[in-house]
Amino acid sequence: MKTIDDEPVYWSTARKIALRFFLVFFLLYIFFNPNGVLPYVDVLYEKYIVPFHSLVAWLGSHVLHMAKPITTFTNGSGDTTYDYVIMLLIFVLALVATIIWSLADRKTRNYNKLFYWLTVVVRYYVAITMLTYGFIKVIKLQFPSPDLNRLLEPIGDASPMGLAWTYMGYSYGFNIFTGLGEVTCGLLLFFRRTSTLGALLGLVVAGNIMAINYAFDVPVKLLSTMLTVMCLFLLSKDAARLINFFILNKPAAPANLTPHTFKKRWANITTTVIKYLLIVYVLAGNLVSDIQAMSQYGDHAPKPPLWGIYQVKAFIRNHDTVPPLTTDTMRWNKLILPYNSTARVILMDDSTRYYNWKLDTIKHTVVMFPYTDSLNKGTYTYSMPKKDELLLKGVKRSDSLEIWLKKVDLKKFRLINRGFNWINEYPYNR
Repeated sequence: MKTIDDEPVYWSTARKIALRFFLVFFLLYIFFNPNGVLPYVDVLYEKYIVPFHSLVAWLGSHVLHMAKPITTFTNGSGDTTYDYVIMLLIFVLALVATIIWSLADRKTRNYNKLFYWLTVVVRYYVAITMLTYGFIKVIKLQFPSPDLNRLLEPIGDASPMGLAWTYMGYSYGFNIFTGLGEVTCGLLLFFRRTSTLGALLGLVVAGNIMAINYAFDVPVKLLSTMLTVMCLFLLSKDAARLINFFILNKPAAPANLTPHTFKKRWANITTTVIKYLLIVYVLAGNLVSDIQAMSQYGDHAPKPPLWGIYQVKAFIRNHDTVPPLTTDTMRWNKLILPYNSTARVILMDDSTRYYNWKLDTIKHTVVMFPYTDSLNKGTYTYSMPKKDELLLKGVKRSDSLEIWLKKVDLKKFRLINRGFNWINEYPYNR
C-alpha cells in the first residue's frame, strides 16, 4: 500500500499505545455487538455468541463472585448484567493485548495504515447503526403514537422510559427531524471527504441519544455511549484543526484526505465496488424491511376487532344492576382492547387487571382469563346493538354477567385533539 507523505513518520509512545488499545477494544466491541453491520452477520452472531454466554456466566460466578448467576443475555435491553460483564471483558482483553503488543513491538515508528483502516471500520459501524435507527424513526416504527393504555395511564404512573417514548411518539414531525439527523450522519460517514462533518453530527446526535438514555433510564446506555466514544475517536485525527477553527479563531489547515490504496489496481476497484454495494444494501435493506414492518408494527398496523376504549354504562350481575361505587373492587369501570389477544379492565377502585382475550369473530364469542390463572375463565357472547356500543353477555364462575359498554371517542383526549397551532394567545397550554 502507498504511504501518505504528510502523515507523521514518528508517533509518540502515548499515541501508539492509544492506537493499540482502541484497535483491540473497538474490534472486540463490534465482534460482540455486530448490530447488523454486514449482510447476514446477525445469523452468524447467533451461532458464535452461544459459547460466550457460558463463559460470561462462569466469569460472573467464579471470578466476579456475583450474588446472583447470570441467566439473562442481550435481549430488548442492551444493558443487562451480561452486557456489562462483556464490556469489562472487552476492556481487560484490550488492556492485556495493549501491554503485550507494546512490549513486543517497540520499534515501529507509526501506525498510519492501521489507524486509517481502523477509522474506516469505525466509520462504517457508526454509519450503519445510525442509518438503521434513523430509518425506523423516519418511517415511525421505533416510537409509535401513544396507545390506548398510555392514554389512560396517569403521568405519575408512567416509567421514565414510557414518558420518553410518549414524548417521542406523539409527533411524527419530530420523528422525521431526529431520524433525518441520524440518516444524514450515516450517509456522511460513508465518505472520506464528509466523514469529519458526519462525525461532528454523529457526536451531537449520539450524545443526545445517550443523554436521553441516561436521563430516562432507557436500556440502550452502553450502545449510545459507545457510538459517542466512536465519534470522538473519529474526530481525534482532526482535533487540532477543529480546536483552531471552533475555539481559537485560528486558521485550520486542510485535512489530509488521501486514501491508503493498494498497489494492485484490481484490489482498489474491488474495494470500491464492495463499498457501494454495501451502501446500497444497507439503504435498500432498511427501507424495504421497515416499509414491510409498517403493516405489523407502528401507527399503520391494522387494528384488531373491537379495538378501543370502552366505558361501562351498566354492569348487571345475576340480573341485578351493580351501582358504580368507587369502593367496589369487582365492578368494571372501563375495558381497553389495545391488541389482538390482550384486554385490560379498570375496576371502580381504579385498580387494573390484565386478561388474555380470545375473540371469535365468526361465533361472536369471547373467552377472558387472567394471565396468571387460565382456569378462571369468563365466556361471553358479544354484540353491537348500536354504533360504538358493545354488549357482553356470559358467565364467570357461577355468576351470569351482562355488561353494557360505550366506546370512548379518542378525540376527546387533549393529547390528540390539541394539534399544532401557529398562534397561541397564552404562554402555557398545559
